[in-house]
Amino acid sequence: MSENNRLPKFPDSYIGDKAKEYNNSKWMERNQKKTTLLCIQYLYDTKLDLLSTQDILEDKEYIILDLGCGTGFSSEVLAESGFRVIGVDMLKDMLYKAKIKAKDYSNYNNVHYILADINYLPLKENSIDHIISVSAYNFIVSEKRELGDKLKTLNNVATTIYKILKQAGRAVIEFYPKDEKELELFTSSFKKNNFNGFIVKSNLKQKSGQQFLLLKKK
Repeated sequence: MSENNRLPKFPDSYIGDKAKEYNNSKWMERNQKKTTLLCIQYLYDTKLDLLSTQDILEDKEYIILDLGCGTGFSSEVLAESGFRVIGVDMLKDMLYKAKIKAKDYSNYNNVHYILADINYLPLKENSIDHIISVSAYNFIVSEKRELGDKLKTLNNVATTIYKILKQAGRAVIEFYPKDEKELELFTSSFKKNNFNGFIVKSNLKQKSGQQFLLLKKK
C-alpha cells in the first residue's frame, strides 16, 4: 500500500526501478511488517477456533504460504515468528530482492520463494497449513473490467486456495476493497468454495480501506 493511501498501479509500481524504490522504502517496510504481525494475531483468533472443525492452533512450525510476498517484508516476519515460509509472487524484480535478503536470515533454510501467478499456484493439494496475504489480493482482478471476468478469477483463486490448504487450514487476507460491492465479491467467492469466515475492520462502519478477511477451510 502506498504512503498516500492509494492503491498503486499493478504491475507498473513494482517493476524495474519501482521495485527498488519499494524495497528501499523504510515506511513500506514498517507498514508491511506491522500488518504481517496483525495477520499472525488474526491467524490465532479464537473465533476461528470454533469455525468448521473446532481446533486450537499449536505453537509449532506451520507451513505458511505468503501469497504475494513482494520483496519479502512479510516473509521475514513470518520466518522470525517460527514458521516455515513459502513466498509466492509473479513479479521477478520483487522476488529477486526477496531472495537476496533471505540469505541473511538466521533461519534461511525455512524460507523458500516461488515465481508464480496467484491464479495458478504450483503447489500440491493439502500441502499448506495456513495462508497469509498482505496487500496483494486486490491486484488479482485489477486488470479485469468485466464483472464476469472478475467473478471467474476470484472463483479460480478461492478454489486453488481450498485445494492446497490442509484440513481446517486458515487464511488471513489483508486487502483494500474500494467499496461494499467489491468486498462482497471477494467474500462471496470464498463462501462459495467451502470456507467459513468473517471480516475484521478498524471501524464497524468502514466501507472501504484496509480490512482483514479471516477464513477457515470447512
